[in-house]
Amino acid sequence: MKFSEQWLREWVNPEINSQELMDQITMAGLEVDGFEPVAGKFEGVVVGEVQSVEPHPDADKLRVCQVSDGAQVVQVVCGAPNVRQGLKVPFAVVGAVLPGDFKIRKAKLRGQPSEGMLCSESELGLSESHEGLMELPFDAPVGASLSDYLKLNDVAIDVDLTPNRSDCLSIKGIAREVGVLNSLVPEAPQIEPVEAVHSEVPDIRVDAPEGCPRYLGRILRNVNLQAETPLWMQEKLRRSGVRSIDAAVDVTNFVMLEQGQPMHAFDRDEISKGIIVRMARPAEKLVLLDGQEVELTEQTLVIADHEKPIAIAGVMGGEHSGVSAKTRDLVLEAAYFDPITLAGKARHFGLHTDASHRFERGVDYELARDAMERATQLLMDIVGGEPGEIVEVSSAKHLPKARSIDLRSKRLADVLGLEIDRTTVEEILIRLGFRVDKLLKDGWRIMVPSFRPDISIEEDLIEEVGRIYGYNNLPVTEPTGSLGLRVNDEATRPVSAIQNYFVSHGYQEAITYSFVDPKVQAQVDPEHEGIALANPISSDLSVMRTTLWSGLLKTVAHNQNRQQPRIRLFETGLRFLHDGQRIDQQPMLAGVVVGPQYPENWVNGRRTADFFDVKGELEGLFSLLGIQIGFVGSRHPALHPGQTAELIRDGEHVGWLGTLHPQVQKNLELNGTILMFELSLNSVITGYVPNFKEISKFPEVRRDLAIIIGNDVSFADVERVARKHAGERLTALRAFDVYEGESLGEGNRSLALSLFWQHPERTLNEDEVHSLFNGVINALKEELGATLRS
Repeated sequence: MKFSEQWLREWVNPEINSQELMDQITMAGLEVDGFEPVAGKFEGVVVGEVQSVEPHPDADKLRVCQVSDGAQVVQVVCGAPNVRQGLKVPFAVVGAVLPGDFKIRKAKLRGQPSEGMLCSESELGLSESHEGLMELPFDAPVGASLSDYLKLNDVAIDVDLTPNRSDCLSIKGIAREVGVLNSLVPEAPQIEPVEAVHSEVPDIRVDAPEGCPRYLGRILRNVNLQAETPLWMQEKLRRSGVRSIDAAVDVTNFVMLEQGQPMHAFDRDEISKGIIVRMARPAEKLVLLDGQEVELTEQTLVIADHEKPIAIAGVMGGEHSGVSAKTRDLVLEAAYFDPITLAGKARHFGLHTDASHRFERGVDYELARDAMERATQLLMDIVGGEPGEIVEVSSAKHLPKARSIDLRSKRLADVLGLEIDRTTVEEILIRLGFRVDKLLKDGWRIMVPSFRPDISIEEDLIEEVGRIYGYNNLPVTEPTGSLGLRVNDEATRPVSAIQNYFVSHGYQEAITYSFVDPKVQAQVDPEHEGIALANPISSDLSVMRTTLWSGLLKTVAHNQNRQQPRIRLFETGLRFLHDGQRIDQQPMLAGVVVGPQYPENWVNGRRTADFFDVKGELEGLFSLLGIQIGFVGSRHPALHPGQTAELIRDGEHVGWLGTLHPQVQKNLELNGTILMFELSLNSVITGYVPNFKEISKFPEVRRDLAIIIGNDVSFADVERVARKHAGERLTALRAFDVYEGESLGEGNRSLALSLFWQHPERTLNEDEVHSLFNGVINALKEELGATLRS
């Protein structure tokens, strides 16, 4: 927010200098980013009047002028295209010093004497405009010092506001802050309702009340837009960084800077039938005031007539309906637009306007009517006109609701580190625009004003009191805290243990965005709909991920495009799922393996990693964590049928392992066999507490058997049945051979197992082992249909 110090002092004028004022504003939390004089340094420049203009006898582009400085008439040679008789301009007399230490002396230009210089704005350091002489009003007093006449002893202050302080994007807001800091009441201009002189009103319809809960319009007839904007208004706009255009635009910009309410003026004759506030239709186009043509999206809120869009709501008006010197009737607009609806829309079209800057941060939803009355009165003073009634269309359901917050004295003292007198607290809040709704036993119930959308919790009120009371006045205390020991659950493994495991097995940890490309996510997780971002970085990062595979596969493509044949990545992070009205954030572990199982060297070949390699690495992880997780054949839309396993712990699904589906792989333009896994972190980090167990000094007994079973029977089932009937002394069970052949019959395979028993206190005898061994064989026959291989 850039503003003129003199303009601010018209509202509130504390007895402090410019530097003290800027320091005060900064310490109140509104950081002053910089300041600069509103004009260059010059001396000897007065208001001059051109009394006559004649062509230069020896130069086509020069004119010989007779100029009065109020005391005498001198000859000045000038080449400006707009010099003319009766014009009042800045006149640098002989002896004057212009910015850059440029001294004015008597001279001859192509043989004609010249005593002084008529000046443009750029030559005085007022702006960069050098298209012609700076034209002063006809009533400017000839001979008066230009600095005094234009009040150029002023600085433009630039305040770098944080996004939450939208209430200070106006002179009114800054004056309120300065008034509170200096115990002064700002002297705001009186805004009185303008009486209507005709009955014509604009036809307004709001079809998108959630985006525009309040819209006001008024018709101002028979205006004269050829009237010039007053110099005082032009100067205030210039010193605020806004270029003067025409009276209608200047007034709406002035009201925006003064009150904080962006406004717009339409040419009534260019509006067909009436105004409709709606969402844009597909492929609609609009030529903006800057001449740029944009194609609107269905998420864009627009102001339209009954035929076409005429403005992007809260951003910029259209060229077709804009005012011009020929405009005779105006339709004034003032509205409250929902900040979320407008968020990012200006940036989407490559724009950033003063209006969008304010609407995206939140404008006072009660301000529109006052702004309309203020703009109407200013326009009538400048361009004349006949005002009509104000038409307001609003939706109480969609307007922000008034909020009350309880502020406790004890909480205030605890946070600020001192007790502030109750009367002082009340005075600070009341001067800031808050209202004490009710006195509580230990505090206050505070009503939040409509211009402070950033105030929502008790700590916000405490911050307001603290910054106005003065951060420098708060006591300096050393922070204290206890270093109590935290309870450490031994059964829960740290995530770092899992990360270290994968790093030790040749994986690299990846960290990808939590927001992903919706097209990629639809390929790898079509069963879950991603949560769309309200303000995405780009279209390919527009939804929250429902699986970590989305980011990992994009990383695989990135590496393969750079000729990396062996890729082993893992990631730990959150996925985001809809859970009714809330978002469920689930910590996940995922990985992807592509290419050779081992780095190429003289001892290792180039064997490609397969399903069982990754399965073995996961089993090693589960063994480290001390948990039992089974692998059950299943189906997943993103994984290859027949090469997909569901991970089960205690009967519950915890994750997936498999090979990427060929069609998905083709769609994502990936190469090679791509193995993937993903499982819930919460399901694997809780294992068991290790216990000491003495190693038995008695001999171990081993028995081997070979069985013939169907291919549809998994080894997990074989192991489960065998362990169930092998007794508590079984120490290990291993499969050491798998064979398939015609001699076994179609659909069968041979599985050879080794079983180991050991007693901690004695030697097992032959009868015990034989009984347990036969029990295993019988159970495999009865429960799984196995037969002993002879």
